[in-house]
Amino acid sequence: MLVPIVTAVVALIGGGTMELRSPAFPHNGAIPRTYTCEGADVSPPLQWHGVPPGTKSMALIVDDPDAPDPRAPRRTWVHWVLFNIPPTATALPEGVRSDQLPHGTREGINDWKRTGYGGPCPPIGRHRYFFKLYALDTPLELDKPTKAELETAMRGHILAEAVLIGTYQRSSR
Repeated sequence: MLVPIVTAVVALIGGGTMELRSPAFPHNGAIPRTYTCEGADVSPPLQWHGVPPGTKSMALIVDDPDAPDPRAPRRTWVHWVLFNIPPTATALPEGVRSDQLPHGTREGINDWKRTGYGGPCPPIGRHRYFFKLYALDTPLELDKPTKAELETAMRGHILAEAVLIGTYQRSSR
């Protein structure tokens, strides 16, 4: 099945745009089951372009602000944390494993208290999943940070951000 590619675009400081997209689902569209706890639970393919000049590293955070119930969210659940992605990288393939990440990329800790991707698995309702890509003016010296620790380290270093949103609701709920 071909899915139209719709990109999420965010304006850069000083003009221009950085775009983040997935050939697996459109912006604000449903994330296919393959990338969830009901499927293979592998990361979706991601592609980007428009990284601004002066970018020294990039970071990716995937989270769900609708946990546990979108009608009464109580927390944001973190699904994936990557940083020090080289600025020359333009994509992450489907199901990327730690040993397949672009050279120099480091992993942080998700809310399952482990590194790596953990796919959508909402307990109730349709949740939104934010894939946030950041262009930074420096590499970061961190050792397996949480999302909060990564966000603190990124403060004052973000040149651009692009966001891709996908949604998912478990079929058995």
